[in-house]
Amino acid sequence: MIEIVSPGPLCTVQDSGRVGLAHIGVARSGAVDRRAYELANRLVGNPVGAAAFEITFGGAVFAVRVACLVAIAGAACPTIVSSGGVTVSPFDLGDQRPVAVPAGSLIAFAAPSDGLRTYLAVRGGLSTTVELGSRSMDMLSGLGGQPLRSGDTIAIGPDPSSTIPTEAAPRSPASTNPIQLWPGPRQQWFERSSVDDLVTSPYVMLPTSNRIGARLSGCPLSRSVATELPSEGMIEGAVQVPADGQPLIFLADHPTTGGYPVIAVVDDADIGRIGQLRPGDAVTFQWARRSVV
Repeated sequence: MIEIVSPGPLCTVQDSGRVGLAHIGVARSGAVDRRAYELANRLVGNPVGAAAFEITFGGAVFAVRVACLVAIAGAACPTIVSSGGVTVSPFDLGDQRPVAVPAGSLIAFAAPSDGLRTYLAVRGGLSTTVELGSRSMDMLSGLGGQPLRSGDTIAIGPDPSSTIPTEAAPRSPASTNPIQLWPGPRQQWFERSSVDDLVTSPYVMLPTSNRIGARLSGCPLSRSVATELPSEGMIEGAVQVPADGQPLIFLADHPTTGGYPVIAVVDDADIGRIGQLRPGDAVTFQWARRSVV
């Protein structure tokens, strides 16, 4: 078992999500930064889809009751494993590798120097209740329970009997390249100047952002069509524009329908980068090379 001593600002259990259920109103949910989540699992030899902890802005502390193998990926938090007040093993922020944690240890995360979401994978995965094929907590629907609280305990699943990687994964610096966009289904509903503004003006991440969506502030996007839009299907990465003209990018726990027009869609490879932006971070966009706008 692993006990949550402190969840930090937000800590949830996430896996690869609920795939293929949007037609009944269920979003995928799962890890916001899927690449980081998958890397953490690979480092401990877990199978695809194993559940892990998603830690938002560090601050989490876990008490490990049994010896286990763990790995972290995503936002680089200074992390210490201690036992009886003595440091057993600090995590190397330069390389990502599995770390053996003795029974009775504490794993403590400080705030990350950059990025927002960190993934803690345990060999065997986290064994929580499966709802609609996933252990993921969905903040919008309530599936998968509530955010973790101090005193909660999470069971570790059985050892997968797979090979444990011996090589570390070098940590890559955060990309500063513009986020890649594809034209959205309602791009023609916007003034041409606003379509241009989206990819020529910087935007800033707002503190009201969460797992449902990233709210941005910057150059307002003006519509050329004033007609009300009936609700239509929404996907992760959709750049929806509410009445105030400020873009909202849907993330893992997004609603499956929406009534505001979608001007663009974030390339799937860059959604995790959006999920790592913290309040106050600036972001720029550009059209994907194969886009026709």
